[in-house]
Amino acid sequence: MARELVLDYIISSINLYGIVPKNKVVEIYNMHNKEQIDIETINEISQEDLQAYGTNFVDIYGDYFVHESILEFNEFQDYLQKSKGKPYYIPSQEELLNYKDDLYFERNKEFEVLLKYLTDNIFEGDRDTAEGVCDDIQGICQHGFSVKQIFNLFNIRNIVFDSEDQVSEIMNLVKDLANNTRLWENNGHTPNELNERIEVPSLRESPKNPNQRTVGKKIGRNEPCPCGSGKKYKKCCLK
Repeated sequence: MARELVLDYIISSINLYGIVPKNKVVEIYNMHNKEQIDIETINEISQEDLQAYGTNFVDIYGDYFVHESILEFNEFQDYLQKSKGKPYYIPSQEELLNYKDDLYFERNKEFEVLLKYLTDNIFEGDRDTAEGVCDDIQGICQHGFSVKQIFNLFNIRNIVFDSEDQVSEIMNLVKDLANNTRLWENNGHTPNELNERIEVPSLRESPKNPNQRTVGKKIGRNEPCPCGSGKKYKKCCLK
């Protein structure tokens, strides 16, 4: 058994899933490798092993590996509840191990379309600046999407729009990215992928009014707001 490879699987799984049971790491590892491991192998790898291997982002919490930010903000039960019953997205070994880099994310076609639009229409061909903004937008999509956060980012970056139509075009591209971003609360699935398997809210096209938000199905007043704020719908976007 290659101990370093097992550690790579633990670290990569944390960055993809946020929370992952130890036995799920065993299952995924065994799917990808001829040499099999068991839960005892995982338990032999202590917190000290992970820290010595050069990561400060993995914590052990009972039978789970947990990204330290989840414990830091006391969100373990919240994420566990949100992800409960949802299937795991299991990529190839090559793709999974890309997540060993905690800054890695899947640069999908939605990201590239948004990047091209911002480069051509907002930043006058400055792709590097546009890419920095897209990276920030992707981070917002990944860790609690809200329209308010997106517009706060635009304000911080001093982005000026030509018209309401341009605002609407950009927000539609942002929401396409949000619906195709891999989320911890979806066990690594994107909202669109999960929507194909079970009925979940997804973000529709943005109206010209950037403060107006709609979702893919009717939301009850007391249900969690689909914008990801953590508040009830009646106390957030319903207003």
